[in-house]
Amino acid sequence: MHTSDRSLRRRHGVARRALSAFALLGAYAFIACGERQRTAEGDDFKVALLTPGPISDQSWNGGAYQGLLAIRDSLGASISHIQTKTPAEFEENFRQYGAQGYDLVFGHGFEFQDAALRVGPEYPKTVYVATSGNRIGPNVAGMVFGFEDPSFIAGIVAGSMTKSGIIGVIGGTELPPVKSSFGAFERGVKSVNPRATILTSYIGNWDDATAGKEQALAQISRGADFIFQNADAAGLGVFQAARDRKGVYVFGSNANQNGVAPDVIIGSVVIDLPHAFLTVAREVKEKRFTPRVVRLATASEVVSYVPNPALESVVPAHVKAAVDSARVRLRRGEIDPASWAPADSGR
Repeated sequence: MHTSDRSLRRRHGVARRALSAFALLGAYAFIACGERQRTAEGDDFKVALLTPGPISDQSWNGGAYQGLLAIRDSLGASISHIQTKTPAEFEENFRQYGAQGYDLVFGHGFEFQDAALRVGPEYPKTVYVATSGNRIGPNVAGMVFGFEDPSFIAGIVAGSMTKSGIIGVIGGTELPPVKSSFGAFERGVKSVNPRATILTSYIGNWDDATAGKEQALAQISRGADFIFQNADAAGLGVFQAARDRKGVYVFGSNANQNGVAPDVIIGSVVIDLPHAFLTVAREVKEKRFTPRVVRLATASEVVSYVPNPALESVVPAHVKAAVDSARVRLRRGEIDPASWAPADSGR
């Protein structure tokens, strides 16, 4: 009987030790699981993008979406995108992302900055960035692209190659950054062709390709043989108009659009939006971002003029040399496309 009692006690002891071991392992497992969960949550970098138009435009909005994808792929971010139409939608979606704890939200366009400044104080842990914006707050920044630099170069190409002496510019809406790039383009034209005439028109929206085509055909009927467009999806209609009229060339804008209509696009005024977006997102993720106006011009390699290789044979050697010279002078700061005047050209 005593032997059985001792055996029973030993078995109970083993059982208790086994249960304790299982309990301890369970506790370790729970702790480890909790650590992994907290780490995952801590590393969940969330970035959102609001665009004013469709990301299928192969231009301004499409480039921004590629930037969002680059942030996802390079920084392991969770991403979200919404196309917005009105200022009320800008604010509504800025608030939605702030409430959901997003770390960074891009409003892609000058028109988003007022909404960002209104919503920003409500969600201080979210960084709001308005591209083409030039105002800041405690957690609101702007991102200004030196679009004037490559626009000036495009103007040199158009002013040097035009046969009619009449050159058009077509915009979506009359936003300050668009007007500024058109001004730089015109100065580029005048730097090589002071007598050239510039025709300017705005479509009134960024989506209507049919209206874009109509505006382009109207300018072509007045003699324009080069057109610089900054019209997003509506710009696709400008390309179509050039295809319908022999001897007319168009410039791509915002993204490298040379492949969109390689038979009529002489070159593209490009913003490397993935590079620009990654620059800001990396700073935000690493907790070293300071709200400011982020300025990205020629020296940053974010903006550039990219000739279309398919039409390289159309561009005379002296024009290529002028482009190369202007690019060097822009890098050195010897040309300011925002204020260039004939007296500054040395001629």
